[in-house]
Amino acid sequence: MRTLRLCAAAGAILAGLAGGPIASATPNRQSQDEGQVAGHVPAGPLMASLFTDHGVLQRDHPISVWGQASPGAEVEVSLGALKAQGQAGPDGRWRAVLPSTPAGGPYLLVAKSSDGAEQTLQDVLVGDVYVCSGQSNMEQPVRYAQRAWDPVAGDKDGIIRLLTVAKDSAPAPLDVLAHPVGWTPATPQTVEEFSAVCFFFGQAVREAEGVPVGLIADSWGGSSIQAWIGSDHLRRLGGHEAALDALDVYARDRRKGVQLWSRVWQDWWTQAAGDRPWAEQGGDWTSVPAMTPWEQWGVASLAAFDGMVWYRLEFDLTPAQAQAGAGAAELSLGMVDQINLTWLNGQIIGIGEAGNQTYAIPAGALKPGRNQLTINVLDSWGDGGVFGSANTRFLRLGDGAEVALDGFGWRYRPVDARIGQPPRAPWEALFGLSTLSNAMIAPLHDYGLRGVLWYQGESNVGYEQDRYQDYLAELMADWRARFGRADLPFLVAQLADFGALPDEGGPSGWAEIRDAQRRAVEADANAGMAVTIDLGDRHDIHPAQKREVGRRLAQAAQAVIYRDADAGRGSKTGPAAETAVRVGDRLQIRLRDASGLRSVGSDQAIGLELCNADESDCRYAQGRVTGDALMIAGLGSSDAVVRYGWDDAPVLNLFNAAGLPLGPFRLSISSE
Repeated sequence: MRTLRLCAAAGAILAGLAGGPIASATPNRQSQDEGQVAGHVPAGPLMASLFTDHGVLQRDHPISVWGQASPGAEVEVSLGALKAQGQAGPDGRWRAVLPSTPAGGPYLLVAKSSDGAEQTLQDVLVGDVYVCSGQSNMEQPVRYAQRAWDPVAGDKDGIIRLLTVAKDSAPAPLDVLAHPVGWTPATPQTVEEFSAVCFFFGQAVREAEGVPVGLIADSWGGSSIQAWIGSDHLRRLGGHEAALDALDVYARDRRKGVQLWSRVWQDWWTQAAGDRPWAEQGGDWTSVPAMTPWEQWGVASLAAFDGMVWYRLEFDLTPAQAQAGAGAAELSLGMVDQINLTWLNGQIIGIGEAGNQTYAIPAGALKPGRNQLTINVLDSWGDGGVFGSANTRFLRLGDGAEVALDGFGWRYRPVDARIGQPPRAPWEALFGLSTLSNAMIAPLHDYGLRGVLWYQGESNVGYEQDRYQDYLAELMADWRARFGRADLPFLVAQLADFGALPDEGGPSGWAEIRDAQRRAVEADANAGMAVTIDLGDRHDIHPAQKREVGRRLAQAAQAVIYRDADAGRGSKTGPAAETAVRVGDRLQIRLRDASGLRSVGSDQAIGLELCNADESDCRYAQGRVTGDALMIAGLGSSDAVVRYGWDDAPVLNLFNAAGLPLGPFRLSISSE
């Protein structure tokens, strides 16, 4: 057990201090060219919003501190006896780098500017800092975790500090977080709403290493991996050039960006469906029964429908009304769930995500007489459609008059699922490109980290899942460059089991993502993985055993980050298969880190499949554990691939002596 070195002098000073955290102003979304008036002392704090009372700075690594001061001002930063200087540029931004220091504290972190500004932060510790990112299984709070009623945070956990980054998206990188944040010591009350996986991981690290632990929860349920990767790295991967070009335009001019992307979307639709509903009249449309979600219409085919539905509304305007709408006019649609593209008289006027939608109407879009409003709505879960009270759907003309849009007879047309998935607007928060990276990762700059926890993949099942390994590798490269650590460790939580019990072998999107995660981690010397295939709930995509997920990630950290040779705390992935070799009519699957591997509940290993080369024909097989190998008898001449746990929710029974499961795998069979 490593011992935490406390700074007695600073502790004595802090013991006599009272009061809450240093007040901080809400940061502004300041662009690169928005400077401050020379000689003006900023109204906000000197240090960026990430730096607050109770924070944790990374030990044994140079400590970068930054913020905003008057242009040209000199800034001195001190942490205990450590000091560093920086100077504000023409835009007021400054940065100073404190020397590396071992774990310790509490300290005062002080910034003083030559323009007279000063900021002092209390109870700052030096230890290990982790970013915990991904989607809802990383976001799920402690209060929903299994055994959450037990004591969660104890007296020794006060040196664990928590910070949650608010959900936000942006089409271009932000320099500062758009919402205020603050570090908080872990207590039974503060951990309740904090990421469960992140906290239980941090608690295990604190117990093993005896140092302060800073945890930054930075996740968003339902997000795709593409939203977390910077645009430069997505361009490096290729395949998103048109979308990234549109995103660049949208960041500068939203209307032009919408127009550019609408052409991409319209070309996709025309090729897939052969018509242009936004620009055509007539056709086979049905009256909307009520402005409620389409699942509530009593239409059997829509009762549980996730997909696209077209809406159309025709309405008349007098010449005076059209004239009044020639200038500043806007359209309110009320609630639209989930994604919509909206046209007025064949002209795109908006692309939006779930929520109350209001769009500015371009000059000249309205006309006297008959006007046509067309909306394409894409819904992937829950309620879908255009709904809400009647008074939320209207035109507001330039003179302030409103034209109700609820009494003219809305019509709809469902879209056959065989049309396929449409291209998603690149500025969408969850399925966009770089949007979450821009708003939730970029503002962290080069804040010192010991590692990153990543729990994501569910949203990429069926959404470019064949590229997931490349995306995960590029995300790791992107964040390493952003945080200035080429060897920054990543710890990946592999997807748990979820879905119906399998009764035959077949394709599985969940298995594809798991295998992509496995391959990305195995190819990276600074990555580890927690296999969670036995911790899921086939009825709930958010399983409750988050304590064990955190513990397994901490075990991977021991192998990848702390590298304690005598700790004996597992490997970077736990027991895993390496090769599959044909030996006569038997198959030998060679394993690593499989000490004590055994089949539970049977002398046979289940969940194994033998397949032909293209995996179109698979059959279940049984195996036996023999030392550091898994043997399968009865290998056929056409068998070319072996799979294990290849299903959304497989039933598996191979565990090592530490209770860790053998990870799912797919291997090509080679000859001896």
